[in-house]
Amino acid sequence: MPAERFPVNVQGRTLELSNLDKVLYPAAGFTKGEVVDYYTRVAPVLLPHLAGRALTRIRYPNGVEGGSFFEKNRPASTPDWVRVETLPAPGSTKGRDTIDYVVADDLPTLVWLANLAALELHTPQWKIGEHPDMLVVDLDPGPPAGLGECCAVAVLMRDRLADDGIDCYPKTSGKKGMQLCCPIAGTQPADVVSDYAKRIARELEGEHPKLVVSKMAKNLRPRKVFIDWSQNNAAKTTVAPYSLRAQPAPSVSTPLTWDEVEAGTGGRRPAVRTFTAAEVLDRVEEYGDLLAPLLDGGPELPG
Repeated sequence: MPAERFPVNVQGRTLELSNLDKVLYPAAGFTKGEVVDYYTRVAPVLLPHLAGRALTRIRYPNGVEGGSFFEKNRPASTPDWVRVETLPAPGSTKGRDTIDYVVADDLPTLVWLANLAALELHTPQWKIGEHPDMLVVDLDPGPPAGLGECCAVAVLMRDRLADDGIDCYPKTSGKKGMQLCCPIAGTQPADVVSDYAKRIARELEGEHPKLVVSKMAKNLRPRKVFIDWSQNNAAKTTVAPYSLRAQPAPSVSTPLTWDEVEAGTGGRRPAVRTFTAAEVLDRVEEYGDLLAPLLDGGPELPG
């Protein structure tokens, strides 16, 4: 039986939405229609963080308990009004020289992607044709360490970066860890950004060896927080703020206040935790976009 389709007008673009009652998060009963609704409502704070960036999607056509696939190249059915940018693809596993990336600069594109069950949205740390305008580190706890330990390392990283005049802004990954995002000038190549992040991670590891690890070997991570500086590699992407994640509940990569992070270091309430789509919409109403300063640029990294 063919899928029931619903034509809608989104800012002057006609889209056909389908299977809106299909449950994509079975444990929560969260449907594709609710995914579309979430992305529509969060768009004012999400779209500025996607604009101008090549977008990698993780699609879950049969929900988070079904199969998924990474998608970098534009789908065959991409509407002609969607922005597509052809970029080099060094090291492509499919032998491509270039990839036709989708760029989500507007609400119609975001709704179209949500209708394709593109639950997770990932971006690089730079806009197309430019140098990185963000430094990002991923804080990955090795069990039994958790978000409390991530909060402690986040504060250490914040204070160390402040010594170099670098501001950073925290968010949850939407899974078990956190990320710190730092606005930078956008004048230095990715290898300079990556080398700087690596140097700071190793410095913190030397000062706090019982809490921090900077090496990727998994056998070194139990009870510690891995500072993944490699997120700044030219081939890497990071989950976008406000993106859904493929967890049992519709969790979201959620911007945090530093008050929340500092409270999380001692296990006090309100401790940092994973937040659902509904909670994030409430937080946006209360706080606005806590990551808005990322859009204003920052300083060059020290040599």
